[in-house]
Amino acid sequence: MFDVGETLVDESRAWTTQAERAGVTPFALMGTLGALMAHDKDHRGVWDVLGVERPAEPPSIDQVDLYPDALSCLKAARDAGLVVGIAGNQPIGVEARLHELGFEANFIASSAAWGVAKPSAEFFSRIVQATRLDASAILYVGDRLDNDILPARTAGMRTAFIRRGPWGYLHAQRPEVDLADMRLESLAELTTAFTQYRRDLSEGSAYGQGGRLEESARSKRDSVARDSVLGPAIARLPRPC
Repeated sequence: MFDVGETLVDESRAWTTQAERAGVTPFALMGTLGALMAHDKDHRGVWDVLGVERPAEPPSIDQVDLYPDALSCLKAARDAGLVVGIAGNQPIGVEARLHELGFEANFIASSAAWGVAKPSAEFFSRIVQATRLDASAILYVGDRLDNDILPARTAGMRTAFIRRGPWGYLHAQRPEVDLADMRLESLAELTTAFTQYRRDLSEGSAYGQGGRLEESARSKRDSVARDSVLGPAIARLPRPC
């Protein structure tokens, strides 16, 4: 389960565009945003602090905005037979746009479409409903403690904190980051783990069906997964049906 902003999508250009639309410099907007983030203030109040109106039109997401490791990570997860979902606090229309940009997932959802936003418990309940899995079988990947890791953990999910984007760098300094099941510097680490997981499944199936051979295959698969870059959490990822 993947967050959108600063997990899959680099929002640098989006914020620069919004600064230009509001008539302020990107530096003024970015600096004020950073100050609000550091003090755990709602970043949407940045326009009030700057004394300008919030741009009416939300920024678009273009191919250039995708993190280089985003599409390959999603593909690796799907190739491994895992349920892949994308959900974040995003405006209407983001689902279709992400599909256009090559995002392949079992479902893509936004706070605008669901009518509920992170960090609301209802948002994470909707994720569980959409995946049709137990919460404990879901790994939620995000860059924020307050909006992603902590509420997902409260909902019973396992979590992966990715240290990128302004919140990622700030929140990586906080002790609560240790509550995440795993910490990532990039999605390439997950891609490696998913690829290893898929290889492990393939090797396991080569042992044949039933009895001790199948049990041996599962043992080998779990052993390899536990030794992968993400450790025990990958070994517990849900098996494909």
